Amino acid sequence: MNVIFAGSPASSAKILRKLHSDGINIKLVISQPDKRSKRGSKGDLSEVSKAAFELGLDIIKPLDLNNEELKKQILSLNIDFLVVSAYGKIIPEWLLKHPTKLPINVHFSLLPKYRGASPIQSALANGDAESGISFMEMNQFMDEGDIIKIIPLEIDTDEDKATLENKLSNLAAENITKVLDNISEDRYELISQDHSLASYCSKVLKTDGKINFEDSSEVILRKFNAYKGWPGTYFLYRSISIKVHKMSIDNNIYDGVPGTILEINKDGITFKTSNSAIVITYIQFPNKKIISSADAFNSYLEFFTN
Repeated sequence: MNVIFAGSPASSAKILRKLHSDGINIKLVISQPDKRSKRGSKGDLSEVSKAAFELGLDIIKPLDLNNEELKKQILSLNIDFLVVSAYGKIIPEWLLKHPTKLPINVHFSLLPKYRGASPIQSALANGDAESGISFMEMNQFMDEGDIIKIIPLEIDTDEDKATLENKLSNLAAENITKVLDNISEDRYELISQDHSLASYCSKVLKTDGKINFEDSSEVILRKFNAYKGWPGTYFLYRSISIKVHKMSIDNNIYDGVPGTILEINKDGITFKTSNSAIVITYIQFPNKKIISSADAFNSYLEFFTN
C-alpha cells in the first residue's frame, strides 16, 4: 500500500508515525515550510517534518504545490492513497485525483460540525459533550467530502485543548491503517454529509484569548481551556496584558461591574463576571516569569488595588 502523507502539527506526526510502524509504504511526506526561528537564521521544523527526518522518509515543504517541477515529481509516484491531516494549505485538485484509491482527510470533529481550522478549540469553547474523528474523502471544498468513518469521543469536564487533541490524535492513529485496509478491500461505504447541518470554525487569533468579563464564568473557563498553549488567555489591567495560567470559578453571586476585582489575597485574584466570579491563581506579566497569586499578592498588591 503506497501513501503520500500531508500534515504539519504534532497530532499529524503521530498519525504519520503510526502508518510507518504499521508497515505502510510512505512514498512522500508533504509539510509546511520551516518557520523563521526567533533564535537565529535556522528555521523551525514542523512536527511532521521532524518525524519524517527521524523515520528516513522523503519530504518536501513547498511554498506552492502547483509548481510544475514539483507536480511532475509527485505525479511520477504510484500511490494508492493521499492521507491529509492538518496540513494547513489547500490541496490542489490534480493532487486529489492522483491516488488510485482515495484522497483521505483526517478531521478532528464530528462532521459536518466544525468544518474549518479550529474544531478542537470550538468544541471546548462551546461546551460540547463530545467530539471525535471524521475520516472523509477529500474534495476541492473545505471539509465537505463524503464520510468514510466517524468515531465519537466523550469530552471530560476538565478537558483542555492539549488533552483533547492528544486523545483525538491517538484515536486517529489507532484507526487510520484499518480505514485504509477496509478501503483497499472494498469494505466501506461513502456517506454524504448533511450540508444543512454544517457549522464552521475559523483560525484562532491571538485576540480570541482576551477575557471578556461580560461573559459568564462558565464561558470564560471554557475559553481558557480551549486556548491553552496558544494563544493562551489574558486580561487587560491598567493597559497591561496579563496572561492567565490557572483559574477556577467562584459560584457565589456578587454585586458590581464585570471586570471589577472583588478580592485579592494569597489564594487568588477574584474578578466579577456577568453571573458570578472567577479566581485567577497563576499569572504572568509581559516578559516576566509565571507567578502564583501568593507572589502576586506580595509583589503587586498596590498595582491591583491602588
